[in-house]
Amino acid sequence: MTAHIPIYPGTLGRLRFDNRFVRELPADPLLENTRRQVRGACYSLVSPTKVPAPVLVISSPEAAALLDLSEEDCSSPAFLEVFAGNRIMSGMQPFAMCYGGHQFGSWAGQLGDGRAINLAEVVNSRGERWVLQLKGAGPTPYSRTADGLAVMRSSVREFLCSEAMFHLGIPTTRALSLIATGDAVERDMFYDGHPKDEPGAIVCRLSPSFIRFGNFEIFASRGETRLLQQLVDYTIRTDFPQFGGHGPEVFCPWFAEVCRRTAELMVHWMRVGFVHGVMNTDNMSILGLTIDYGPYGWLENFDPGWTPNTTDASGRRYCFGNQPHIAQWNLLQLANALYPIIGADGPLQDALRQYGQIFQQGWQAMIAEKLGFAAFEAGVDDELVSELFAMLQALEMDMTIFFRNLSGFESGPWEEIPSFLMDACYSPPSAESRSRLMAWLVRYGERLRRNALPDRRERMNRTNPKYVLRNYLAQLAIDKAEQGDYSQIRELLEVLRRPYDEQPEAERYAGRRPDWARSRAGCSMLSCSS
Repeated sequence: MTAHIPIYPGTLGRLRFDNRFVRELPADPLLENTRRQVRGACYSLVSPTKVPAPVLVISSPEAAALLDLSEEDCSSPAFLEVFAGNRIMSGMQPFAMCYGGHQFGSWAGQLGDGRAINLAEVVNSRGERWVLQLKGAGPTPYSRTADGLAVMRSSVREFLCSEAMFHLGIPTTRALSLIATGDAVERDMFYDGHPKDEPGAIVCRLSPSFIRFGNFEIFASRGETRLLQQLVDYTIRTDFPQFGGHGPEVFCPWFAEVCRRTAELMVHWMRVGFVHGVMNTDNMSILGLTIDYGPYGWLENFDPGWTPNTTDASGRRYCFGNQPHIAQWNLLQLANALYPIIGADGPLQDALRQYGQIFQQGWQAMIAEKLGFAAFEAGVDDELVSELFAMLQALEMDMTIFFRNLSGFESGPWEEIPSFLMDACYSPPSAESRSRLMAWLVRYGERLRRNALPDRRERMNRTNPKYVLRNYLAQLAIDKAEQGDYSQIRELLEVLRRPYDEQPEAERYAGRRPDWARSRAGCSMLSCSS
């Protein structure tokens, strides 16, 4: 068992723990940390596994501030021991959650926190509740045949993307710290029978709640209706207090709110070209947050059918263009799980229909801002946008660079494609493609003259980021980190903290993916291997 230690002096020692999830919901009665089916319980008590030689790689000052922690606190020996999982502070009560999920469209049964351990819930000085979770801290009863650990490459990606998404203005779980453990962890990265040892790491994640769609699905699948209702009541009371109560009268409005948040999240993902890669129901946050950063990616050469996940390469279920539909499908599975305690499908169907309406309205408003229009004009803009996306794909244009540079557009006449748009091309366009784009630019200029945003360039640049966490950039940082050099992780975080700003000193992070990275492992598609 991990040792408990007395409260530390300083800010770290003033963390106020209020472990409501453990206090108010039923626990697994078995205390042995053995892999098993856990029934009649929302969680199992379990402690992190000690690591031999922890080293703080990086911490996020913005995430630390959510806990009222300073950068000095995060660099202390006490912080390192606690967030490596080697020490448990008085007041912490570590546990792993029980949940199930639909994976790639099929019911997978019990899943649970197989490599995540929730240390505690902290209430900060503003009354906000934050759950501290260690990812990669060792086995739990839900680990199945795995070891519960994580490696440096996946942990770097989790840490950087969590914070990058926050700074992009996208709802997300947060990353407090990344710690190298000193362990060697065996992984078969390509699932090809050639495993190797990789450096181990642990990320501390923060969220107001880590409850997922799958937390409700597992109890519905087992007919544990009383426990299902307990969890729904708890979730509404704790995370949706605006409904002013709990019980059947608020279940349907609450589900409608979950649908609304999920629709808005999808609009954000589509806005920046983010592809989650593993939109299983156990990876869908009940709060409408981006959660569980695995084989994600950003569209580079525009392709709505692109998925970053090698496991999804044949079916492309979770490709960029499918994400809004898959989110609605996942909400349908949540509705099916909630039906036993609601008993009427009409309000659930209404909420699912509203999801589609909210997404469509949000998407239209978003694409209008990306293009610099004061408002979306149905009919006219539908065709203009459809032609644009077809062109971006045909010309192999980088989505991030194209939209960012489009803010510099001024009406022609143009004899050639403006160089600032050519910067987005991955291959030289044919004469036919050039003519097609030139014709589109003429129409675009006419559309802008009719109804452009005031301060168009500034507004477009607040919608279209210049810097995103391209997979090849993350991989370069990982390559160095695996050799013990963490400098590029820190440099990347600094750039990603200001994704909409011009940063002349960081221009190299804003360019197209280099040719060498087109098919290199870790730079294009990734596996689910952790």
